[in-house]
Amino acid sequence: MLNEKLNWRYATKKMDPSKKVSQDKLDRILEAARLAPTSSGLQPFEVIVVTNPDVRAKLQEAGFGQSQITDSTALLVFAAWDNYTEARIDSVLELTEAVRGMKSDTLTGYFDRLKGMYLPRDERVNFEHAARQAYIGLGLAVTAAAFEEVDATPMEGFEPEKFDEILGLRKRGLKSVAILPVGYRAEEGDWLKGAKKVRRPMDKFVTLVA
Repeated sequence: MLNEKLNWRYATKKMDPSKKVSQDKLDRILEAARLAPTSSGLQPFEVIVVTNPDVRAKLQEAGFGQSQITDSTALLVFAAWDNYTEARIDSVLELTEAVRGMKSDTLTGYFDRLKGMYLPRDERVNFEHAARQAYIGLGLAVTAAAFEEVDATPMEGFEPEKFDEILGLRKRGLKSVAILPVGYRAEEGDWLKGAKKVRRPMDKFVTLVA
């Protein structure tokens, strides 16, 4: 079932703006991203859902004019923390204690060790680490969209600094790292629609070390 859906999906090049993804489908796609595994469970990224047509028009200019940005039902912007901070790590500790209804020295000690690892590191190193966690969420969102038979096109082809400025991400300590328009493929005008999926054969892709 999973592989069938992944074979169905492709990086849609032209979306039909008249076809809208239902809110329940969009919610399930976002929930998949929220449930994504991340290093130490810190979830160092957020997803910004952009539906405002005026904002999306500005983002399209910063996205090299790609039509999916404006023709999709929604544009999901995956934005990573710009750095790990004591306050951010403490907030995850507090959430963990609240959800599990308990405090423990073991848990506090674990988060103290995380601070000892992350806080002394260079800001750029921490951002790149957070960005890698965001990509896990992106992958699960793409997979969830395939399950919903919703088209989704993961993109890095945009100007992150301009996206950050338009969406006011800098003041929130976030940096955009990838975008995901979700919608439905157009009947005409998509040069990739119907093309066979091209992937390396398994024996050229997987190396077994037994």
